[in-house]
Amino acid sequence: MSLGIQPQNSNLTGSQEAPGCHAGPAVRLSVTHGLKQYDVSVPPQITIGELKKVLAQQSGLDPANQKLLFRGKEKEDSELLHMSGIKDMARLILQEAPRSQEQVVEEEKIDPEVAQACEAIARVRAEVDKLADKVSTLEAAVNGHKKVDEKEFTVLTELLMIQLLKLDGIEAEGEARVQRKKEVKRIQNMVEAMDALKARYNNPFLDQSKSVEVTTQWATFDSGSGQAPQTHAPQSFTQVTENWERFD
Repeated sequence: MSLGIQPQNSNLTGSQEAPGCHAGPAVRLSVTHGLKQYDVSVPPQITIGELKKVLAQQSGLDPANQKLLFRGKEKEDSELLHMSGIKDMARLILQEAPRSQEQVVEEEKIDPEVAQACEAIARVRAEVDKLADKVSTLEAAVNGHKKVDEKEFTVLTELLMIQLLKLDGIEAEGEARVQRKKEVKRIQNMVEAMDALKARYNNPFLDQSKSVEVTTQWATFDSGSGQAPQTHAPQSFTQVTENWERFD
């Protein structure tokens, strides 16, 4: 047995046999779950779903949130052990299945604090959407070699930082924390894009390949996704930039 693995035993025989099972010699299974190992003895005619119920007693995982893998493939709840190649002394891997978005919403919607945080983040997102439109307009002007007031770069960056500070003041847990982190990253990308646009405006002779990269990638920012070119934030915002990581 590997170091760190904690074996636990569970039998499903006699009076503990799953409903609907046929009599027969039990099969011994070794189920690995993280650093733990569960040794269970069950009738070969039970289904994977019934096996999950047995493992729920050991792992604490609800059967609906379990994934059972045998030889690298996930087994379906309706499969019978003896029909799916799982024999005596077989080894399986138990994993926690990721929750669906519907499950997350169902669990979080009853928490008023999470709901309140999500609403606050949504208000910030709406403001950032408006700023994203202005940044897109400014980018179009730079790409068209039109003259713009350099203050626009500074003002838009400061407005984005204000939204970042609003997010900093939102206490977020669960799904709200995920949404806040996503919006923080979105603002960070937009500020970096603004820095790149300002550099291009002040120096039109920058490497053209870098200019094309900034332009082609900006289209994804206003939807909250995509990766911005790596640039240095303006000096006046260095401290805020260093503090972004605390949102992670």
